Amino acid sequence: MRLPRSATFRAALLGVSTVLAVPLAAGLPVVTPAVARDAPASFADLAAKLLPAVVNVSSTELVTAQNGPNAGPEMPMFPPGSPFEQFFKDFLNHNHPGQNGQPEPERRMQSLGSGFIIDPSGLIVTNNHVIDGADEITVTLQDNTTLKAKVVGRDETGDIALLKVKADKPLPYVQFGDSAKARVGDWVLAIGNPFGLGGTVTAGIVSARGRNIHQGPYDDFIQTDAPINRGNSGGPLFDMDGQVIGMNTAIYSPSGGSIGIGFSIPSNMVQPIVAQLKEYGHPRRGWLGVRIQQVTPDIAESLGMKKPMGAMVAGVNDGGPADKAQIHNGDVILKFNNQDVRDMHELPRIVADSEVGQTVPVVLWRNGKELTVQAKLAEKPDDVQQADATQPAPAVRPPQPVDIAGLGIKLAPITPDLKDKYQLNADQKGVVITDVSPNGPAAERGLKPGDVVVEVQQGEVGSVADVQKRIDAVKKENRKSVLLLIQRQDGLQWVPLPIGSDQDKQPG
Repeated sequence: MRLPRSATFRAALLGVSTVLAVPLAAGLPVVTPAVARDAPASFADLAAKLLPAVVNVSSTELVTAQNGPNAGPEMPMFPPGSPFEQFFKDFLNHNHPGQNGQPEPERRMQSLGSGFIIDPSGLIVTNNHVIDGADEITVTLQDNTTLKAKVVGRDETGDIALLKVKADKPLPYVQFGDSAKARVGDWVLAIGNPFGLGGTVTAGIVSARGRNIHQGPYDDFIQTDAPINRGNSGGPLFDMDGQVIGMNTAIYSPSGGSIGIGFSIPSNMVQPIVAQLKEYGHPRRGWLGVRIQQVTPDIAESLGMKKPMGAMVAGVNDGGPADKAQIHNGDVILKFNNQDVRDMHELPRIVADSEVGQTVPVVLWRNGKELTVQAKLAEKPDDVQQADATQPAPAVRPPQPVDIAGLGIKLAPITPDLKDKYQLNADQKGVVITDVSPNGPAAERGLKPGDVVVEVQQGEVGSVADVQKRIDAVKKENRKSVLLLIQRQDGLQWVPLPIGSDQDKQPG
């Protein structure tokens, strides 16, 4: 009897080799497996070299005194259910001096974190949240030397800070590596100051790349299983060449302790910001001046795109780079500075990494085809903030609303009474939604009375007839959804609505 055709696979894991015979299915390609490198016998030599450049960062903040029977010291943080939780609660309630209406004395609160020296002159990198609000910052070296530190610059959005200390001799330092070369499965070392214990070394691997944990607009974290705990914030993540490939910043944990899911800001994001903090005292990120939203399958279909991709423009800052480049509401940014924009989360990082003052090509999707414009980037202004959302006024039926069949909304022209009812701007254009069917498409997409329809299918509308005309045109093209630009008190947003049933379609 002939044995079936087979291939021989040789695998090596932690120095152990085995030979496996695996039958091949007819027509399937032979895949040669990768061979893992042996694990280091010890990290001791590498750790000994790196530890002197990692520091303890201690910051103190003076807390304003409080008055009244409820004033008192803050209770220390304990894991939920800890027996110490009730003990300290009872102790503080009976012993703090803020009871009986007596003023509580000013207190100094302390925060502990980590950092690493990047220059022998005493430049130290850490997280902004480690020193945020601090009145005094102290750095402790591995030999227990304590030095006062001053802030050179801070980046609140990116959670990066640069400190400076004065020493009587050159300090040991480490260098940034190329985080782009770090691969999932590579060995890494994390060194820091967990729970204020002092220099601590842990080892693990790169667990994932490009993690978005919704901490900010530029999330692109390296995930690692090297144990990281409270106090590790601001400490370095090293590769096996002893170069910094990340700054440990956050952990995922239900208890506050390490469960093997830690996140580090890649060095390729930290290093340019540190250079800007050193030169300018603040970050200088590129700024395009647009509000964006995700391109959903419904939006892509309504715009004639083959698949959802890119970032859709939902607002343009007047006089900003996008405005000057003739980028419009409803455009979809497909490429920025020759880099593909696969979804909306990539665009802020790509723009921020681009040089201020640089003119870059921007590929857009507009009116069913691609076009390219040139945008000259500005520096991101500190005062660009989204306005706080406010609740619209209750639904009130104005005179002669018009039912838009199939969408589940009623529209009316904007009148002075409706402006007052829905708190609309004096120069508001479009048509206002006066009623939303509870089970209709509009309600499913979150539309409410008081929302204003400004554009339909990227065309401005000034009357209910304009809206109906554009919807009829979409139906004749046999598209499944129609795209509305909605103005709310918290800004503009593109909303795709599915077209109604067949009985609502116009005859072809």
